[in-house]
Amino acid sequence: MVLRGAISGFGEVAARAHLPGWRTRANVSIAAIHDPVAARRHRAINLVKNARVYDNLELMLDGEALDFVDIASPPAFHADAAALALASGAQVLIEKPLCLGLETFDRLVAIAGAKSRVLMCVHNWKQAPAFRRAIELVHEDSIGDVREVLMARLRTEPAGAGGSVGLSGERWRLDARTGGGILIDHGWHTFYLMQWLIGAAPESVAAHLDYPAGSAVDEAAQISFSFGDGRTGAVELSWHARMRRTSTVLVGRTGRLEIDDNRIILTDRAGRTEDLSMADAPDDSYHPAWLAGVAQEFESALVEGANGPICRGNQVEARSALAIIEAARESSARGGTSIKLANEP
Repeated sequence: MVLRGAISGFGEVAARAHLPGWRTRANVSIAAIHDPVAARRHRAINLVKNARVYDNLELMLDGEALDFVDIASPPAFHADAAALALASGAQVLIEKPLCLGLETFDRLVAIAGAKSRVLMCVHNWKQAPAFRRAIELVHEDSIGDVREVLMARLRTEPAGAGGSVGLSGERWRLDARTGGGILIDHGWHTFYLMQWLIGAAPESVAAHLDYPAGSAVDEAAQISFSFGDGRTGAVELSWHARMRRTSTVLVGRTGRLEIDDNRIILTDRAGRTEDLSMADAPDDSYHPAWLAGVAQEFESALVEGANGPICRGNQVEARSALAIIEAARESSARGGTSIKLANEP
């Protein structure tokens, strides 16, 4: 059976990552596109042949018999779009963040549960070859029990910095009205990756956030985590670094893994090193090859159902990421005080 899907929000990430990802799936057809911005609708018409293009989401949901909706609009629009799509009976995949607050998250999960619909977030960095190899090494006990995770996402500017700011522009990351900020943009990825790699959600967070003068948008962050039992983590985020870098260090009882873009170095207790680097496309912010993996995982979740391990595991990661963001903001406002996380509904 061919799954009929639609994309809501046809900006750069939809055109350059989501659409190519869906096109790798033989039994998926993107039948409709929604975007309120005329220029993006025009682009969709040129890129997606035989798909109907809408400026109104409700009209699309009423007019199409959709199996799923892929929501790739700016973050502030995710919750309303998801609620409408779920109410129409569609399964839902949402670009990160799934939504902007814990209360909203719990409401959406309740709607999805009542409808027996899958609701998932795009956690595409879990599809990166380097991180897939890293989790294999962790499960193979190559470094022993993971005790510490250190992650850095350093950028010289936010993605889409050349576009226009505002509700209809690509620079949503710099606009608080659209859910901007580095915690949402890059922090979300580190938060789900960290708990995936260490095998647990953090129990508490302490953070310092940097804001430009007069702005409500965080552009740099230093965050520390406690996972209990002496396990710790730290994340550094910046849009003002001198060079682009994506790095992770996993410290276990018997070894250490260093991931720097596609480079993986395994060091054992005796100090012997092994280069396990992976081949992958350059880090370009969009990663269409990874979205193919996300699409495949989403299809598997549809087979399992809304209460299956893929969907439920994804929701646990997403809720924890939201809890971290809310706690990090509170901690920074209190001068870096440690805040206990609300990981359970």
